[in-house]
Amino acid sequence: MGERLTRAFLDDTLGASAAVVGTSSAGTHAVVGSGMEPSSARVLAGLGGDPAGFTAQQLTGDLVDAADLTLTMTRRHRRSALKLAPRAMFRTYTLREAAELLEGVDLRALPPVGALDERAKALVAALGAQRATRRLAERESDDVVDPMGHAATVHQEVGDQIFGALIPLLQALCGTSAEAPVDLADTQVGTARNLPPVPARPPVPARALPAASR
Repeated sequence: MGERLTRAFLDDTLGASAAVVGTSSAGTHAVVGSGMEPSSARVLAGLGGDPAGFTAQQLTGDLVDAADLTLTMTRRHRRSALKLAPRAMFRTYTLREAAELLEGVDLRALPPVGALDERAKALVAALGAQRATRRLAERESDDVVDPMGHAATVHQEVGDQIFGALIPLLQALCGTSAEAPVDLADTQVGTARNLPPVPARPPVPARALPAASR
């Protein structure tokens, strides 16, 4: 889900320039070749992403090594990614961990958006610098709850968690205002078609994106 939301945001915000940013998704225990789980696909479409054509792939060390930034859903996924590629320590985070670290980054010190590749690398380096000042404790709040096997309301809650943590990171990359409203569902990329609505959701207890996902 995170990868498709990223692609939608970048394409809508940067237009043709978004092509310089590659995105991919892989699972630590992927059912290789399978499509997106239907409840997750409906939530993704409602948030503005496009689930069409999604195909699961297995996370490998080569994928982690090649990525400038790897975002995982849980600390367990992060450990799995780092076991495959130990040198990726300071460019591998859980999504919610990265979003928290971003709060300490001075975005004014980053290269301009016109130099997007340099800005992206500087942003990742800044996240690493913030992690170096943080106490390395195992925190449940760094995880996104696994929705598999749960009701559609839980899938929606997870989608909201991913969206809420991911968008500030993408805004930082693209130099857009964190105060500007984001509604990917109004974009061409995020137009959902022929998908049944997700039921209205009651509050679900929150717990603390991919290259690595389920």
